[in-house]
Amino acid sequence: MSVMAERITIMLDSEIAKKLRNLQAKKLKETSSSVSFSKIVNEILEKGLK
Repeated sequence: MSVMAERITIMLDSEIAKKLRNLQAKKLKETSSSVSFSKIVNEILEKGLK
């Protein structure tokens, strides 16, 4: 499935951004591939919107 990405600027609460960065760091430790901040945000939003 091909998904088009769209660049969107949002403001995040500093505590939420910190939690997302911690999730990103955890995923980076678990895998040898790169894990972008955008990927983490998209994964969390996808879970929350289901």
